[in-house]
Amino acid sequence: MGSDGTITAPDGSGRQVKLITADDVVAYLKTHPDFFEKHPQFVETLALAPRLQGPGVIDMQQAILKRLRSEIDRLKNERTEIIANSRQNQIVQNRIQAAVISIIQATTFEKMIHVVTHELPELLDVDFITLAIEANAEAPKRAPVRGVYVLAPGAIDAALGPDKQVRLRASIAGEEAFFGDIARFVKSDVLMRLKVSSGSPDGVMCFGARDPEQFGPDQSTELLFFLAKVLENTIRAWLDLPE
Repeated sequence: MGSDGTITAPDGSGRQVKLITADDVVAYLKTHPDFFEKHPQFVETLALAPRLQGPGVIDMQQAILKRLRSEIDRLKNERTEIIANSRQNQIVQNRIQAAVISIIQATTFEKMIHVVTHELPELLDVDFITLAIEANAEAPKRAPVRGVYVLAPGAIDAALGPDKQVRLRASIAGEEAFFGDIARFVKSDVLMRLKVSSGSPDGVMCFGARDPEQFGPDQSTELLFFLAKVLENTIRAWLDLPE
C-alpha cells in the first residue's frame, strides 16, 4: 500500500485503487444521514453494540433499528402478497381467455349456450353458470334450452337496481328465478346484466357458488365485464340483432 492509502489493482493493469477506510465511511454517513432510511436492507447486516444508558434513558439506536427492521419485514410481506396476487390474476386471466375462445368457437347458437352453461363453469372454476332473459307477458315461463330461464318484466332491475350492471353477494340463498332447481346450492352469486340489443329485453349472466365467500361486494369485476361483453356481441351476431 502506498503512502497515500492506495494499492495496486490485482488485475495486473497497474491501476492505483484507493482503499476505503473507516474514516471515509464515517464521513460519507455524516453527509448522507438518510442512507439507512433509503437502504433499510443493510440494517440487518450491522453488528451494533447496545449503548450503555442510565436509568430511565431510552436507547434511541435500538429503537431506530427495531423500527427499520419492522419496516423491512413489512416490505417483505407486501412483496410476497404482490407476487401471490399477480400469479392469481394471471390464472384468472388465462381462464377468462379460455372461456372467450370457447364461446366464439361454438359452431351453432345452441352449442354456444351449452358452452356457457355447461363448459364455462369448469373453465372458470365456478360451480354454476346460468343465463336468464326478461320477456313479455305472452312469453313462455321456461326457455327450451337447459340452463336458460325466462324472467318476468322488470325482474333484472328489481334484482340489480335500475341502470346497475352487476350485483355481487356473499352468504346468501340462491334465487330460483335465476338458478332454477340448483338455487338451493347457491350460497354466493354474481349477476351480470346483458344488453344484447336495443330491440330486445335485457338478459343476465348468473354465476353461483357453493362457497358463501367465493363472491362478494368487494370483488373486482373487470374481467367478468369483459366476458359479458363478448357474450353480448356473440349472441347479437348469431341472432342478427341490431346494436
